[in-house]
Amino acid sequence: MGSLFSSCWILVLVLLRLCALNLADSVLKKNGFVSKNNYVSASGDPGMKSPNVRVALEAWNFCNEVGMEAPGMGSPRLAECADLHCSVQLSDSGGQRKCEVHQKVNESDNRLKAGDKFPAEEFESVTDPDLFAVEKELYLASLCEVHQSAKPWYFWMFMLKNGNFDKNTTICPENGKHVSKIITSRNFPCFGKGCMNQPLIYHNYSRLVYSGSQALYLNGGFFGTYDLDADLSRGVGNNSFFSISWKKNLGTGSWIFSHKLTTSAKYPWLMLYLRSDATEGFNGGYHYKGRGIMSKLPESPNFKVKLTLDVKRGGGPNSQFYLLDIGSCWKNNGKPCDGDVLTDVTRYSEMIINPATTSWCRPDNLVSCPPYHVSSTGEIIYRNDTSRFPYSAYHLYCSPGNAEHLEAPYDICDPYSNPQAQELVQILPHPEWAVHGYPEKQGDGWIGRSRTWELDVGALSDRLYFYQDPGTERARRVWTSLNVGTEIYVSREGETAEWTVSDFDVLVPEDATYFSDSAY
Repeated sequence: MGSLFSSCWILVLVLLRLCALNLADSVLKKNGFVSKNNYVSASGDPGMKSPNVRVALEAWNFCNEVGMEAPGMGSPRLAECADLHCSVQLSDSGGQRKCEVHQKVNESDNRLKAGDKFPAEEFESVTDPDLFAVEKELYLASLCEVHQSAKPWYFWMFMLKNGNFDKNTTICPENGKHVSKIITSRNFPCFGKGCMNQPLIYHNYSRLVYSGSQALYLNGGFFGTYDLDADLSRGVGNNSFFSISWKKNLGTGSWIFSHKLTTSAKYPWLMLYLRSDATEGFNGGYHYKGRGIMSKLPESPNFKVKLTLDVKRGGGPNSQFYLLDIGSCWKNNGKPCDGDVLTDVTRYSEMIINPATTSWCRPDNLVSCPPYHVSSTGEIIYRNDTSRFPYSAYHLYCSPGNAEHLEAPYDICDPYSNPQAQELVQILPHPEWAVHGYPEKQGDGWIGRSRTWELDVGALSDRLYFYQDPGTERARRVWTSLNVGTEIYVSREGETAEWTVSDFDVLVPEDATYFSDSAY
């Protein structure tokens, strides 16, 4: 009898083990991937090594819309897509390499404004500046499209944002809802009517840089100001200013993207990021379908990011410099976003490396902490466990404004700065994140400490707390935008940040199989 009982018990254990393995396998498949340890690039331009230029620029107002176009500038969506064509010409003295630049986007394309007719009939012209910008991005992308893989890709995106918000207007919705009057105790900068304007943008088209008679690489850039009365030919002066330029690192073959951002008294809150966006679908922070460079979408917990960052000037104490800012969108019930701004929620996680940024999450300020922390071993530590919760690993956490089952105490994220509700997890250098290749202590990666980072973003992002309605299936954490840059948050005086990014790559499992791509 004992022997029969033991045999039956062993059989039960084997069956349970098989069920557990099948369940784990089904969960992996349901989440959209079955992974090994081999990774491949998700980017159309792995490591930024294409010889051709593929860049675009988008400018947003406070709620990630256009609102109004700057005089004479057209819709604030521009692109440069330049192909480098080289050939060897034979002569009596031998062969000589001759190179030419072929521009695929011309000035008239970049100056298209709301109401203008597109040169291609498949793109619809509208007079609404917000909707026209969406269509213009798609049109510019059609000129820049690259077919080197199963899916086409388009461009790296530079994103500018003006943090001014005029509460006397109703330009921005409140958690996605249009309101007849904005009533809030929150303070936002605004010098008066028109403070949410779009910038003046100028373009230095790429040209060949030579060493003697040998063509080496292309060099170009965008620059401008939010001060509409500024004359930059006389210098920046006390005006706001931004610039982005590109050239090649002759050692690694990577593009070096150089960025500069200066705030002013009228424009004390400005943002400038380099974005690696999805090639289709919603991008982080935006509720329209856009274009980008990632032909495969990175999904937690299996993806990595490599990049070289050199911060030359920090932008002052209020510069929330992001080594990496990842953005996505899913509903509070865990379902993918579908464009319904009343139920969609933008989700962000941002690693801030400015050592002047302190932790607002403290034992005496639990409202700025996530409800719990997940350790690297999977242990859940609640924020009121003052002896074990890693408060200094977080700058702040805030909840989506349309969540219905929040755990007190809680703070709602700013309801106006996205077209829908948003949730934000801002983290700081800490040993908790260093296990994934992130900075371990304040000052790592800051001014004078340039380095190449290899970040296990998938593993870290899988540990972070994000709100979901009770009893709902955990959302697939599919990230549609990965950003590097700074948000100079309401500077007390004019501040300047300056930095370069190169070798940027997003890596996903070689055998990853993603399902329902169209949902994102």
